[in-house]
Amino acid sequence: MLPRIAVIAGVAALAVVAVVALLGGGGQDTPVAVKPDYVAPPPGVRSKPFKDPFSYEPRRRKQFEQRAAAGNAHVLYALSPGGARETAQRVAAFRPAIERAAGAADVSADELEALVFLESAGRPSVLTPAGTEGAAGLTQIVAETGINLLGMRIDVERSRKLSKRLSRARSPEAARRLAAERRKVDERFDPVKALAATGRYLKLAELRFDSEELAFVSYHMGIGNLESVMAAYAGGETDEPLRYAQVYFDSSPTSHKTAYAKLYALGDDSSNYLWKLHAAEEILRLYRSDPEQLDQIETLQTAKNSAEEVLHPSATTEAFATPGQLQSAWDAGELVAFGVDERRTGLRVDSRMGALARKVGQPRTLYRGLRPEAMAMALFIGAQTRAAAGDPRSVLTVTSTVRDDRYQRELVKTNFQATRNFSMHTTGFAFDVLRRYRSPKQARAFQSVLDRLTSLNLIAWVREPAAIHIAVSSEAAALTPLLDRVTP
Repeated sequence: MLPRIAVIAGVAALAVVAVVALLGGGGQDTPVAVKPDYVAPPPGVRSKPFKDPFSYEPRRRKQFEQRAAAGNAHVLYALSPGGARETAQRVAAFRPAIERAAGAADVSADELEALVFLESAGRPSVLTPAGTEGAAGLTQIVAETGINLLGMRIDVERSRKLSKRLSRARSPEAARRLAAERRKVDERFDPVKALAATGRYLKLAELRFDSEELAFVSYHMGIGNLESVMAAYAGGETDEPLRYAQVYFDSSPTSHKTAYAKLYALGDDSSNYLWKLHAAEEILRLYRSDPEQLDQIETLQTAKNSAEEVLHPSATTEAFATPGQLQSAWDAGELVAFGVDERRTGLRVDSRMGALARKVGQPRTLYRGLRPEAMAMALFIGAQTRAAAGDPRSVLTVTSTVRDDRYQRELVKTNFQATRNFSMHTTGFAFDVLRRYRSPKQARAFQSVLDRLTSLNLIAWVREPAAIHIAVSSEAAALTPLLDRVTP
């Protein structure tokens, strides 16, 4: 077994490789041209246009897809019943049936297996709160779809009654008998038949979209909804299928607005479904080929309420233990102070930032800065939120930035939300944004920026009662030209 630090360092190294790949080539044509995105200059300021280094380009499609899978993986680790590895073990038990169903439908067995991971976590008897009329079984087929589209035998009422009796079964033998009876009247609870039906759906959807990828997207979004999104993005039919990465990353509140509005009006995470499929596929791959690495990643993914320790593992990330160490970082130019011109930055420093400085005998200014990459990201978020809101007066209030361990210990005494363990604030890579907005439009714009950056695997964030806590990847170094906005 490799030492823990060595394995974690290896995981971090993979993330560095990812950004190099993203900024590299690829090669992919598209039937719809993509224009590069630029970060808007501050209102009334004349400056050289700055191209967003993470603006979507068709030639880099695969790298965007890899980032999206990594950025959306946290929920799989955090919410999979029993954990990601245990869920992978349950799902893998159905691999032979999955391969048969995938072969019959001529779709990817790995993607179909990932679908099972997402839909039921490998539990063939799962029901949604809607009961037997809703989604049920290994692949979570809705009763109406199963009956009218997939030709399944589904007696909703008998299935409901058997499910109720099954929940009250007093012996394993009785439970097995009732489960067998339910499988006969509701084929969604028969794993083999459920997989075959899902394969039929995917085959139908692939014929409609001429794309296996879009068929899998439609499994959660619905064929009609996806058709509407694609048509809105392209302005009609295209000669060849669009790649979903382009539609997803090239739609925003300022570009392809109608497609973006349709994607996010769904409100059920349909827009991210493909990325979670890819994340599940990677978990299953690691389960088979490198379970030790899967365990290490799961440890990092579940260390906090976000994926921040995947971006900066505590075992390998420099943290400031004392005010003296923090001051040395300032002296060495390793931290950047917040600018005071809200018009230029789109950010406001909360007057309470560094309020406990006197408790540790230090000036507040010691606790009002960030690593250059994190400061650049804060500026990027401020600028992009302003652009998405269409409001030149949009300003986000930053309540907390860098700390040291001594300051953190003082904070714990008065703030029950403050962690008593490793805090990302002590690395200079994290900041908090007050959840108080100028308007609902600004709030929605901020959320859209957070979602995009998460899918780019550039940030990990969590919603706290008073603020949004944001941890920034070192890969945000590509944004450091924006630092000229913090100068007076």
